[in-house]
Order: sequence, then C-alpha cells, then structure tokens
Amino acid sequence: MDILHHGARDGVTGSCHQLQMNAETSVLVDCGLFQGAEASASGEAGGDRLDIEFDLSGIRALIVTHVHIDHVGRIPYLLAAGFKGPILCSEASARLLPIVLEDAFRLGISRDQAKVERYLALIESRIIALPYKTWFTLHDDTSLHARIRLQRAGHILGSAYVEVDVHDRRTDETKRIVFSGDLGAPHAPLLPAPKPPHRADIVVLESTYGDRNHQSRADRRQRLQAVIEEALRDKGTVLIPAFSIGRTQELLYELEDIIHRCTRGGDSSAAPDKDVWPSLPIILDSPLASRFTEAYRQLQPFWDEEAIRRVRNGRRPLAFDQLITIDSHGDHQRTVNHLAQTGRPAVVIAGGGMCSGGRIVNYLKAMLGDTRHNVVFVGYQARGTAGAQILHFGPRGGYVELDGERYEIKAKVCSLSGYSAHADQQGLVRFITGMREWPGEIRLIHGEAGAKEQLRQVLEGEYQRKGIKNRIHTP
Repeated sequence: MDILHHGARDGVTGSCHQLQMNAETSVLVDCGLFQGAEASASGEAGGDRLDIEFDLSGIRALIVTHVHIDHVGRIPYLLAAGFKGPILCSEASARLLPIVLEDAFRLGISRDQAKVERYLALIESRIIALPYKTWFTLHDDTSLHARIRLQRAGHILGSAYVEVDVHDRRTDETKRIVFSGDLGAPHAPLLPAPKPPHRADIVVLESTYGDRNHQSRADRRQRLQAVIEEALRDKGTVLIPAFSIGRTQELLYELEDIIHRCTRGGDSSAAPDKDVWPSLPIILDSPLASRFTEAYRQLQPFWDEEAIRRVRNGRRPLAFDQLITIDSHGDHQRTVNHLAQTGRPAVVIAGGGMCSGGRIVNYLKAMLGDTRHNVVFVGYQARGTAGAQILHFGPRGGYVELDGERYEIKAKVCSLSGYSAHADQQGLVRFITGMREWPGEIRLIHGEAGAKEQLRQVLEGEYQRKGIKNRIHTP
C-alpha cells in the first residue's frame, strides 16, 4: 500500500491524492486546480498545470471531499484523460458539484451549450451521492476488501473527510487511512463543527493554517461591523473578494445578523449609525455565488441547529431585504461606475476570492486608488495572486498589477482571519488528539512549508507528552 500525492504536496492548491491499495487497485481523493504561483511548474504565476500526468489504470473511483475548485477543478481533464470510474461525494456535494464543473467547463473548455449539456449529463451519470456516517464498499474480491465512509468536515456545505478501510485478505492485515480534505473551523456559521474520527492508522492532514490561530467568531463579527461602520463614515464602499461557495454564504449569514442586531436593538454599540443600517445595500455581484446561495437555501437540512432556528423565527439569513444580486455584465458595470462616482456607502461581495479574476477586479480597478474605500479579505491568498499582492503591499502604499496595468493602493486593506473556512492550528491538532486511538503516521499536505513545519512540531510535542511513537512528515 502507498499514497501518491499529485497536488497540494508543496502548496495549498491542486489537491489530488492517490491511495494505492494494492498493485492493481487504487482510489483518487480529489482532483483540483492549481492556483496562483502554484499553477506553474516554475513557481511563477501564469501557468496552468492542467494535464493529468499520472497513470489512471487501476483507479476505481474518485472521491470528492468538497466542491472548491482547488479540489475538483481538474475533473474535466481527468475525464478527458480517460477516467471511467464513479465520482463519490456527499449528498449536498452531489447537488453543488455540477454547478462548479459547469462553470469550470464554460471558462476553460467550451461555452457551446450542446457540449455543456452533454458534459453535465456525463458528470451526473458518474456521481454517487453518499450519506454521512455510512460505509460504502469500494472494492471486494478474493485479495482485497476496501470501503469508505464520509464524515462532516465543517468546511463548506457538503464537505467531508474520508475514512478508508483497506483489508488485504492475503495477509489479513487491515489499515484505516483518513484523508482530512479541508477541515472547517468550529463555530462557523451554517455548519456543524467537524468531529474527529475514532481512530486511524494513517492521516493525510491539511495544514493551511498550521502556523496560526484564528480570531473568535464574536471578534470577527465585531471587526466586520467596525470596518463597515468606518466605511459609512468615510462614505465609501467595503469590497469583499469572496469565493463563490462557502465564504460568500457565511458572509451573508453574518451580515444579516449584524443588520438584525443593529436595527432591532440587539447591539447598542452601533447606535450612532443605527438609522443607516436599514438602507445599507449588501450587493452580491457574482452569478455563480448567487446560484450557490440559492442551492444553500434549498439544502437547509444540512445547516446547523442555530441557522435552522433563525429560519423558524422568521428570519431569512441568505435572502434578507437589503441583499441585492447582480447578474448581467451590464448591471455589474453600472454598479461599479455608480459606487465609484457617487460615494454611496455599500458592501460589495464580488466573485474572485484571490482577485486574479472575476468581477472583483473591475471594482478594484475603479476603487483601489480612493482612500474612502476598504478592501476586506476573508480567505487565504495564495502566493502569486493579486490578492496576496494587495494584502502585502496595500498597507505600505504600494501598487498591484491587474490585467497588466499598475494600480496604486490607497484604499484601506485588512484581513479578517476569523472568517477562514479552514481549521486553525488548534483545530488541526484537536482533529488528531481527539481520536481515541492516535494515528501512527501523519502526512502533512495542503500548506506552505512554514505552516507544515510549525504544525509538525506542535503535533510531535503532543505525541511526546502522550508517550506514543509516531511518524509526522511532509511527503
């Protein structure tokens, strides 16, 4: 048995891992797109790394942990390379995956409607939706029995970590391998927190934030509210580059709560601006995010109890009165021009989480040079992306290149780490130490070198205190 890493080994994108269960049989976990500098073998932005360069023979199935593009974006190329197996994912992911892959197909391969429809029909025919906490037999013959089980990961709706039981009938040896996928932070809006598995022999563990801990949920809501109120005083716009799925819906949920508190006497700290909140537009400018938000609304059974309770109390966390959705390109451009010229306060959530594409780019071009505005990052910015440049150079009065042109950064720039959809160092350690039987091997993937090293040291310290032998390494 072996584990091969075809992506997210030296960085945080392109997740793709192959569990070789024996010489003839393997399974693939995720097949994601490389982003930023990781999209080029040379380490420079502008490459693609789309080709499937590993042997597909013997791969029985693709398991999708969740539908973010850095975990599923190379599926079209996997199918084109000849992969014939099923695509296994959670029930919620089965609803969301065709939306993601339709968008990826239109952007990267063809906008021809007939081709899109044939492609989606192929995808949907391959998907097998698995309920959480239920074993599914992956392979069963005289030499090998393998089964998988999905558990809630709390990262985005439908996200899962994967337990794989491999029984070699020739040696009567059984091993349990856990692939963490992307683990969510506790107390995140809409989703129950992930619970560690009971046991594992090997864990393939993400380490995106292995070197830091997030702000609390309460702190992040207060900071978001403070940024918005500053923009109200400056008569500026709050620009939030957001990933279409997960982060956008959490932000809407949180903004609805801020508005609810400030307009119904639930938060006295906002009293000076209280009259402004009922008319403050919250603009969602991303057709893809709008589709995901509608899907989220339809998947309420997968929400956590707090969110369901709000709905029962008559609130609409993802469809409140001040929410304005922008679909057409013409409406998008008119909105950019109106906000840039009039100085009307607004909150804009626009597609393009790392600012290297999407509608957020037009807002940045129009507003980065104006001190009235605020750019608020709520997600990880990979090396080589425009978002990483704005976050790094913005506080220094620097510039960023967008579509080959330089734009001075005079707008205020900040990052709210508490909105990260990833577990922080404490959460990652808790995923391991919360098991009844700790794994003998941990492979750290999906993180920068410094984050992986710090996480490794912390985990080794926990094992030493427990007196348990282990092997924690970067594959």
